[in-house]
Amino acid sequence: MQASFEYLVDAKSSRDFYERALERLRDIVDYNGFEDHQDIGRYFKETAAFLLDPSHEYALPERYGTSWLNPVYSVKCTGEDLGRPLSFVAYEMLGLMAFKAEGRYQDMAILLSLFLEVFGLFKEKVEGKDRAEGSAAALPTGGELTSLIYSHVNGTLDYVVERRIVEGIDPSYDFALRIVMDSDLKDVSYLEKYGEYVSGDTVRLAEYLNSLDEDLIGKIADTYTEGYRLGFINTGKDLSIKKTVNIRYHIGFERVVRRAVLNFRKMGLEPVIYRRALHAPVRGQVYVGFYGDAVNRQMDFDHKEDKALFLDEAYIEKRLEAAKSTYEKNKDLARVHAGPAVIDTFGEAPFLPESRAEAYSLSPAQGELNVRLSGALGKLTNKYIPGEERSFTIIAFPLPSIGEDFDGIFKETVRLNTLDYIRYRDIQQRLICTLEKGEYVEIRGKGENLTDMRVYLCPLEDRATQTNFENCVADVNIPVGEVFTSPRLKGTEGTLYVSEVYLEGLKFEGLKLTFKDGFITAYSCTNFDDEAKNRKYIEDNILFHHKTLPLGEFAIGTNTTAYAMAKRYDIFSCLPILIAEKTGPHFAVGDTCYSRAEDIKVYNSDGREIISRDNEVTLGRLKDKDFRYYECHTDITIPYEELDSITAVSKDGERFPVIAGGRFVVEGTEELNEPLQC
Repeated sequence: MQASFEYLVDAKSSRDFYERALERLRDIVDYNGFEDHQDIGRYFKETAAFLLDPSHEYALPERYGTSWLNPVYSVKCTGEDLGRPLSFVAYEMLGLMAFKAEGRYQDMAILLSLFLEVFGLFKEKVEGKDRAEGSAAALPTGGELTSLIYSHVNGTLDYVVERRIVEGIDPSYDFALRIVMDSDLKDVSYLEKYGEYVSGDTVRLAEYLNSLDEDLIGKIADTYTEGYRLGFINTGKDLSIKKTVNIRYHIGFERVVRRAVLNFRKMGLEPVIYRRALHAPVRGQVYVGFYGDAVNRQMDFDHKEDKALFLDEAYIEKRLEAAKSTYEKNKDLARVHAGPAVIDTFGEAPFLPESRAEAYSLSPAQGELNVRLSGALGKLTNKYIPGEERSFTIIAFPLPSIGEDFDGIFKETVRLNTLDYIRYRDIQQRLICTLEKGEYVEIRGKGENLTDMRVYLCPLEDRATQTNFENCVADVNIPVGEVFTSPRLKGTEGTLYVSEVYLEGLKFEGLKLTFKDGFITAYSCTNFDDEAKNRKYIEDNILFHHKTLPLGEFAIGTNTTAYAMAKRYDIFSCLPILIAEKTGPHFAVGDTCYSRAEDIKVYNSDGREIISRDNEVTLGRLKDKDFRYYECHTDITIPYEELDSITAVSKDGERFPVIAGGRFVVEGTEELNEPLQC
């Protein structure tokens, strides 16, 4: 069955194709034409059987060692040239369960047509009539197989890109919204409607939220949605011109989401709720949308750079053209979209991935292409959903998998998320006044922590009306508790070190970054015995294939209550960056916090304008029409227990201590030390 992509014309065509494809899959299960290549035969029979009766159990870690989803196993059985692309195809097929739940026949047809095309290629080869008598049946070459996959990806790219963009701005895509608003949430079987992986942890989460009284659910939802509203007010953006908001969450939070939907509607915002991306061209390294539990984190890590199979100049051109065309057709919907409101989670067991040579990885040239693509897509999105008009908010709660103290941690997190922001605003203003006395800020680690950084600040022409640091309270980043700035790059230098940190769920041990004039010049970690693996781990997951990155942010987290909670329950390894960044000084590499909104004037509550919205990199946007952002911003936090001092140093060398011996010493900030005594 050679696919011509005609099934993408409409839903009926794709449904008809899907029904015919199921019959073909049954034939494949019974096909015995691979006698000379038993492993290839097993691949097609087992994958076809999964497609006929899909289940998340197929991808569970305990089955992964002998699974075609595992590139190591696939390469071992069928060789590198065929094993890697065959594993790619198997991994793509996992999306069938989610698409089936939604009735997305076009997406299901895309998956099945890919598998059937691949099978057809192998079948044609083994049944070739020019085979010499007694010789083994031929197989396709790796080049023939990857060429077929490449053609399929490009042939379906317009649909995949258009669907992904439109479902993020069009409220008529209401599959998840109907589950949230129409289901009997007391019966947690509603979770199965999503088509996502539902573990016992997710069931326990939904049951736990059902046990909370309505007032507490309302308090959680109100904090979340009010933070979103304040994000517009505090940045001088007009929320009244917006009509939609994107809600992102881990399934199980439906009681909170339902209340949030009602709150947003009172603001004039209709929710758009879409699933995490599943097709390879639009899939990222983190889940964006609604999502269930990760069925197999090592598997996802193994396939995070599958786009290496098809990423080239032609693909980029087609990908960008598809995005531009989609935005242009839907520009009215895009213009009234307000941005994301995210409910993040924490508590999963720490994950230290195994780096495998059999998995796809971007070549250096592809890394540069990927950077260029990300920048161009970001610029395109900003054109149709202007950064100066949109905002966001993010809040986080624990999952039951955090352990037996879940109830206590959850309620403590609710308390963290609702701390008195007025109190923090006033304390943080005292810190800012001291920091501004310095030309630069000196940050030093304690004991085995090797941090020794000098961060230069943007010069202030008028201290009465200007400030370097944003006094961040509970709006877009909940909970309250940080002051931050975009450093001046020239002169910023030194060593940043953290003994252990989790970034986007990945563990880094002995992470060390060296800076010169604000840019990373050297990097290392101690995750692996092989230094080359350590460097690649950082290049893939912090540098994101950039040759270097600038220091985009320097901040001091002031939420010592969050720090004390993490220490009391021993959950530092579980904290999301949203909370972790509030528990100590942190440094972000990549874009500044003001990317694409540098020209919007922002003021602290004292009326002074925050002028450090640009750095030497972003000022390039004023002259270079092809200027590209880095499209990444990774916060790295030094915990208080590894911190010795933070000192502002003036031009004439006068020193103004902010933190000494790991404790706040500015007059009026002493109460921040109380939780640190635990």
